[in-house]
Amino acid sequence: MRRLIIALIMLLSMAAVAEAKVTTQVVDYEHAGVALEGYLAWDDSFDGKRPGVLVVHQWMGLTDHERDYCQRLAGQGYVAFACDVYGKGVRPADAAAAGEQATLYRSDRALMRSRLQAGLDRLREAPGVDSARLAAIGFCFGGGCVLELARSGADVNGVVSFHGNLDTPNPADAANIRGSVLVLHGADDPSISAEQKAAFEEEMRSNNVDWQLVSYGNAVHAFTHENAGTDNSRGVAYNEKAAKRSWQAMLDFFGEILQR
Repeated sequence: MRRLIIALIMLLSMAAVAEAKVTTQVVDYEHAGVALEGYLAWDDSFDGKRPGVLVVHQWMGLTDHERDYCQRLAGQGYVAFACDVYGKGVRPADAAAAGEQATLYRSDRALMRSRLQAGLDRLREAPGVDSARLAAIGFCFGGGCVLELARSGADVNGVVSFHGNLDTPNPADAANIRGSVLVLHGADDPSISAEQKAAFEEEMRSNNVDWQLVSYGNAVHAFTHENAGTDNSRGVAYNEKAAKRSWQAMLDFFGEILQR
């Protein structure tokens, strides 16, 4: 009888786990009259309010890469929202088009910041989100974006940049940063010069920001992107170790700043 009871308990537990699932939703929203299309993910097995994470795409726009991270974050108990910086239907077909789009926002930081704030506001409105526990992550172009969001004084507990741009036209704006900053960097990334890295460190230091910069050896730009190939000589390549380590570093950071 005891064995039967234990077996029944195990079956019920397995059934409960099976019922839990990550749910996703395409979300239409707008900013300054521009139609935007984001992606929301959450796990319905988690009860109560949960921390929210804004996910900002790389220069090719919102892709499966960001959607995958949203789903993985949802499985960890977060509500994740991949915002749309470029606009609904604006998905560059090649590097030249991506460069044009990225330059549009990198050359107008006010527009970049307000577009990101629109995404953060939409995340804040999502069911189950604890608006007092918010963070933002971004990749490449998006990594630079979340640093700029922090510099704007946005109400977030912290931001995480994965192989992102570190430069800013207004270093003094780092005095506005209200949360913590984590930069996950490929040590051999040719797109980030030693001077840019040093300038970022001085920016953080001189403005008394709570910051960390982790450099991954043998990693170049876009080390989290599985479709980037593995040839470091191109300056852009996937690195499995760096991808796994950076994911864990992000989770550890969230465990600290969001106090889950």
